[in-house]
Amino acid sequence: MFPYGPVANSSENTMNGYNRKVPPKRRYEMPKYAAPPKKKTCKERIPQPKNTVAMLNELRNGLIYKLESQTGPVHAPLFTISVEVDGQKYMGQGRSKKVARIEAAATALRSFIQFKDGAVLSPLKPSGNLDFTSDEHLENDVSKSAITVDGQKKVPDKGPVMLLYELYNDVNFECINIDSAQNNCRFKMTVTINEKKFDGTGPSKKLAKNAAAKAALASLCNISYSPMVVPQKNVPLPIDDKSSSMELPQIHADAIGRLVLEKFMEVIKGQEAYSRRKVLAGIVMTENMNFFEAKVISVSTGTKCVSGEHMSVNGAVLNDSHAEIVSRRCLLKFLYAQLDLQCNQATAYQSIFVRNTDGQYPYKLKSGVHFHLYINTAPCGDARIFSPHENDTGVDKHPNRKARGQLRTKIESGEGTIPVKSSDGIQTWDGVLQGQRLLTMSCSDKIARWNIVGIQGSLLSSIIEPVYLHSIVLGSLLHPEHMYRAVCGRIEKSIQGLPPPYHLNKPRLALVTSAEPRNQAKAPNFGINWTIGDVELEVVNSLTGRTIGGQVSRITKQAFFDKYGFLMKNLPGILKRSVTTDYGQTKANVKDYQIAKIELFSAFKREDLGSWLKKPIEQDEFVLNE
Repeated sequence: MFPYGPVANSSENTMNGYNRKVPPKRRYEMPKYAAPPKKKTCKERIPQPKNTVAMLNELRNGLIYKLESQTGPVHAPLFTISVEVDGQKYMGQGRSKKVARIEAAATALRSFIQFKDGAVLSPLKPSGNLDFTSDEHLENDVSKSAITVDGQKKVPDKGPVMLLYELYNDVNFECINIDSAQNNCRFKMTVTINEKKFDGTGPSKKLAKNAAAKAALASLCNISYSPMVVPQKNVPLPIDDKSSSMELPQIHADAIGRLVLEKFMEVIKGQEAYSRRKVLAGIVMTENMNFFEAKVISVSTGTKCVSGEHMSVNGAVLNDSHAEIVSRRCLLKFLYAQLDLQCNQATAYQSIFVRNTDGQYPYKLKSGVHFHLYINTAPCGDARIFSPHENDTGVDKHPNRKARGQLRTKIESGEGTIPVKSSDGIQTWDGVLQGQRLLTMSCSDKIARWNIVGIQGSLLSSIIEPVYLHSIVLGSLLHPEHMYRAVCGRIEKSIQGLPPPYHLNKPRLALVTSAEPRNQAKAPNFGINWTIGDVELEVVNSLTGRTIGGQVSRITKQAFFDKYGFLMKNLPGILKRSVTTDYGQTKANVKDYQIAKIELFSAFKREDLGSWLKKPIEQDEFVLNE
């Protein structure tokens, strides 16, 4: 007898010898003609457009809405609410606090939003004529609004694709092709927004999609994901000086990278066997920062230096075939050609140079002419050695390590760099011929040198004012702190006594949105170069310093010395016409340039960063060809 009464003898009610009371099951009978439940579709999960308050909060965090007044009868109140954005107060009115808050946000957004047809919104009409029941303000697009914190740009907290979907309703991504000719089988994605197309590339569809979204946000909203945005507090960037900001606008950086890549693909046609490369560089020229009419001045590839056994005593070989160094030599060729135009009065107006009537230099660049250097990766040496991870832009864990900023040299016939040894910085001709490695200063060190003495070289420094790079754009491995230190920061405190107009140049820095993937292929022993005006590209054997046909390259010391001799004889405004000394002595005679160079070397020594290593002096002891 159980205390709770009899239990049915059923296997369902017995478990391991114990009996349990089972509640009666409830039956649910569907209506006779009821339709089966509908499955949720994808359309039902699409998020609804955000109102103006949500849109404004995406762009400006921590906003406070304040109730200014409440007027009207109790049954029909009129609320006035304000919000302060970037020091400016915006007002909104409505029959409820929620509507007033939405209108205040809409007022703030009207300074930087557009309709989908591109027409700029007109000022608000008087509140009496506003239709507060309209949902029109929910369908506007946010445009041309940078995310800022304390007046400085800030990288958005959300990913580019998510942010793009939140700011725009009509967003369509499409994988238009797979460019297997590029490194690591790159994908190309195109995003279309309001009939505008933006491209992005990457080693995967996801990265290509992110790159396309970044390009769209940079162009439409001035929102940048560049590592240069809001530098770390311990980074010695001049972020307080608005006039000398180190960041190049993202749309300009992308334009520079695209122009160089497109020109490379154009000039390599017909010689695809030499398209293999690890480092690609180029220089773009703009006038008044007009990128719609920008010109690609040079394109080059290469990663190696000449072998010591192929050194030349008459300046007939290229000692350094690293891509960025070759592009700068191509720029020299362009500068000589532009000065050639000044030799004829009929073509002088076509030149980028003008007569300098109020200075010690006969010629100077036209106002507004800028040069931009593109490299698909960080330059070898100090800028690259500490930047193996692009996304690691945090605080340097070893800011005081002596390796930071050290001068470094390239290895003969190989890749990579090593720190310079404490010495007098001289290499000997016989030592190199007997097997001593020929050492060449790293690209980071040479770029730092250009930011003191200019990119025009010592010979042209007797004719024109120093020419400096306006910007340096990288395709990958841009670490703001390391890059800034490498190109100018390590000597900014110790450089002194530069003869005007020489100065420490601080180029603007940027990373393209479609970063190049790491290329693990072995570097070829050749490099190509092309300069605007050339009929075809030139292929140089990096180990011999001559063309693959064994000829003298068109950008050697010998070629430039001949061009210099021609200019000295024919260029108007030159006082001393004859060139009677050899190449090395002619360079030494350009006093201000030499003073600036010596001060550069001294600045490195004062910072205990090493001694600049010089090539054997015998290679500069050649004279002009008769």
